[in-house]
Amino acid sequence: QVQVVESGGGLVQAGGSLRLSCAASGSIFSFNTMGWYRQAPGKQRELVATITHAGSTNYADSVKGRFTISRAYAKNTMYLQMNSLKPEDTAVYYCNADVAGNDSWGQGTQVTVSS
Repeated sequence: QVQVVESGGGLVQAGGSLRLSCAASGSIFSFNTMGWYRQAPGKQRELVATITHAGSTNYADSVKGRFTISRAYAKNTMYLQMNSLKPEDTAVYYCNADVAGNDSWGQGTQVTVSS
C-alpha cells in the first residue's frame, strides 16, 4: 500500500503564498493520477487540482490562475504552489494518489489564510 504524506501548510495572510508537498513512499512514475483536495469546516471535501500520469492538469474554477500543481519524479513528490491566497482557501488540504485503481490519502495539512 502506497503511503503519501503532506507538508507545508501553515498560517499566511491574504495575498500570500504557500507551497504544499506530498511525498510518496513509492515511485510516483507508476501512479495514474495524483491530486490535491481540501475540506473546510462544515463543508464537503472538494477537488483542488489533479495531474495525470501524462501530465495533464485540472483545476477547480476557484483556484485557476492562482494555484499550480506539479510533480518531481526524482523526489517522488507532488507539489501545490498556492499564490494570492484568500481567506476562503482556508481548509485542510489532502493529497491523493491513484495507484492501479487504489486510492491512497494522506492525513492532511492545515492551511489558514487570515484576512
